[in-house]
This record gives sequence, structure tokens and C-alpha cells, in this order.
Amino acid sequence: QKRLATISIKGYDDYIDYLEVHPGEFAKLFDTILINVTSFFRDKLAWEYLRTEVIPKIISNKGATEIIRVWCVGCASGEEAYSLAMLLAEALGEDVYRNRVKIYATDIDEGALVQARQALYSAGALEKVEPALRKKYFTETNDGFVFRSEVRRQVIFGRHDLIQDPPISRLDLLTCRNTLMYLNADTQLNILQRLHFGLRSDGYLFLGKAEMMLTRTKLFSPVELKHRVFSKVSETYERGQYSSLQLRHSAEDKSLDPHLLLWESALDAID
Repeated sequence: QKRLATISIKGYDDYIDYLEVHPGEFAKLFDTILINVTSFFRDKLAWEYLRTEVIPKIISNKGATEIIRVWCVGCASGEEAYSLAMLLAEALGEDVYRNRVKIYATDIDEGALVQARQALYSAGALEKVEPALRKKYFTETNDGFVFRSEVRRQVIFGRHDLIQDPPISRLDLLTCRNTLMYLNADTQLNILQRLHFGLRSDGYLFLGKAEMMLTRTKLFSPVELKHRVFSKVSETYERGQYSSLQLRHSAEDKSLDPHLLLWESALDAID
């Protein structure tokens, strides 16, 4: 309706005709739908639970030198990914964090990813960041506050389409907050299957406050329902069985596993 009002079209049928003639309108419609509302430590109590309960368990489950892998889905302009970076750096110490943590932050919106990589935020955007963390992890400039590059290097931003692209795997923590609610039930279930595959057997899924896990799926069980933290229900989805999740319904199913390996290898190669 916003786009219809902007270009002075009264009905959906007329708008469909307009789209046929003006393909550039698709991008404008898409940008309107992707509202990219986010903030640092959004839903404070949920993030506090992540800090005090989930992250310590993740660290204790890993060997002293094992990599901790995190995927921030629908990262928008980066606030959530950098919130994760701060919590992990605080829990591990910066030196260990730099050696052991990889945070993959993805979104389908290229414009949002450009903002996220710049890591430049206004004073207002940092209101929910504790003063001690603000002082430690941000550098003030004439244009605003920049997230420190030494900590930012472990956050790898990339474009990813949840519906079509294979998931990142071997994850200890996966955040997908306020993303699923924009999709219909069938698409949500399809994506939840992908996220299930991506997590390690002892991995955690962190959803948004506006999202409830679909009751008809048995892929995850609640760890703390109030804060939307779930654990993976172990089922044997080996790499060779990946296509059995029916993530794509085409003759290309057998190629999904090599695509997954190529995607991960490309991300892992980036420092």
C-alpha cells in the first residue's frame, strides 16, 4: 500500500501491471518490505540470559583451542552481530576471542550489509549499550561511533538468502531474531529445517521476542521459552542426507552438499 500511494496507483491488479512494465519497481518494493528494524542488545533480558547462561555453556562444551562458530541471520545494519561479538569477547577475553571466534552475519539486503561493514553508529543507536562496553568497543569520530576494528575482524558479513541458499553448518549458536515472522508457515518450517541442520548437536537457537517456535515441529526444544532460546533435538541429518530435508525440490538436490562446502570454505578463508 505504501508503494501504491507513492506511485499513485489505486489497486493491486493495476500494480501488478505496473510491475510488468517497470521491473525496477521490484527493488523498491523489496526495500519497503525489508524494514531492517534492529538495535544493540534488543530485548535486554533475553540478551542477559544469553550472556549468563548460554555463552558459558557453549564455552564449557568446547576444547581449549576449538573454534566457536556463530551465525547471525538477518543481521540488517550489524547491531546484533556486534552485540554477539561484545558478549563473546567479554566472556573469553579479547586475545582468545580473536583466535577462536567466527561470527557469520548474513542478510539478503545489500544496502544493510554495506552499513554493517562500516560499523558506524550514532550516539542514539548506542543508548542500550552499557557505558563500559561503549567505551571499550567503540571509537568516537566526527561522524559517530565506530566499532573497533580489532574486534570487528571476527565478524564476517555476507549476502545470504535463507529460502534458497544452503545453511552455514557446525554452529554453536545461531541467532535468527524477528526474521521468520515475515514468512508463511511452510517457508518457516523449511527454514527451521535448514537451521536445524546448521547447528551442532549441542548448539543453541536464539529467536526474536515476536516469534514463537512452530508447535508442529520437533526439531528444537525450549531451553528458556520466555527468552526464545532453544536447543537442537538430535536427529541424524548427516551431510549425505542433506537433500532428504527437501530444501530444494529439483534435480539439483544432489549438488547441495558441495555448494554448502564451497560456501563455508569461502567464508572460512576470509580473515
